[in-house]
Amino acid sequence: MIEFDKASNDFQKLGKDGYDAVVRSYGEVNKGFQEIGTSLSDYSKQAFADATAAFEKLVGAKSLEHAIEIQSSYAKAAYDKWVREMTKVSEMYVSVARDAYKPVEKAVAKSTAAVTA
Repeated sequence: MIEFDKASNDFQKLGKDGYDAVVRSYGEVNKGFQEIGTSLSDYSKQAFADATAAFEKLVGAKSLEHAIEIQSSYAKAAYDKWVREMTKVSEMYVSVARDAYKPVEKAVAKSTAAVTA
């Protein structure tokens, strides 16, 4: 009977450890998605400001050649900024996945060690 009680307590502890790991993992995912959202929001605001500035320059263009130059310059800069932002965001997603997995990985290792011991 004492063995059953010990096994039951060990099983409950493993369940609690697993639950705690999931909660910590969820917290990491939530924090990471908030950071990604903030980054994308900041990028969108800046992209809108850049587009507005380019439009104002286009309105003031004195010739078709100057308008094409303004548009080409804006398109290149916008594309370069977009590529940088998407690279940064993809790295953030990888970081979120890695950080969210750490608590689960530790709990699994701990559970495996407890079961095999």
